[in-house]
Amino acid sequence: MDGFSRIVTRGPWALLAALALLLPGAAQAQFSDSYNFLKAVRERDGDKATQLLNEPGSTIVNTKDITSGETALHIVTARRDLTWMGFLLQRGANPNARDKDGITPLMIATNLRFVEGADTLLSRKAQVDATNNSGETALIRAVQLRDLAMVRLLLKNGANPDKQDTIAGQSARDYADGDFRNPQILEAIVANDKERKEGTKTPKVFGPTG
Repeated sequence: MDGFSRIVTRGPWALLAALALLLPGAAQAQFSDSYNFLKAVRERDGDKATQLLNEPGSTIVNTKDITSGETALHIVTARRDLTWMGFLLQRGANPNARDKDGITPLMIATNLRFVEGADTLLSRKAQVDATNNSGETALIRAVQLRDLAMVRLLLKNGANPDKQDTIAGQSARDYADGDFRNPQILEAIVANDKERKEGTKTPKVFGPTG
């Protein structure tokens, strides 16, 4: 087995480190910082992550893993870590970053039934109707998971129940309508429709009489 083969067998991080050595000086430094930042996030090394974020002109908070396309915010959302999520968002992490599958941190939180995490992301302007590479929204996934609390949270934040995916051409409403075992999901969508309709009514204005 030659040297490169031995590196490959040690896993992706060893391979990335080896590839970094082949880059020119400036690019190598940037690659190394990105690698070290994501490594620090994975290892919960707050001191190292902060050191890298504090470097002048640093935009490393939104750097992506070259294999998965994940950002640091994807990583900490996946481990349900509200402390790190808050830290990264305060440092400028993009709540709408997409990995190689088009998945955003909000979709990760939805898949995990992580309502607190989803609420945190939505409060920092996560796009509620963003879609993955299959055209699925967070609301579609929440309906498929029969997660009533998540469905209500997403609807409250403006999720469109009629946005269709690209796999089956089905919307969150369609999936809910076909789920006869959990009528409360469709009921939540219908109730939200009613609230929105009432909220758009023009209020009556009463003037003086007589």
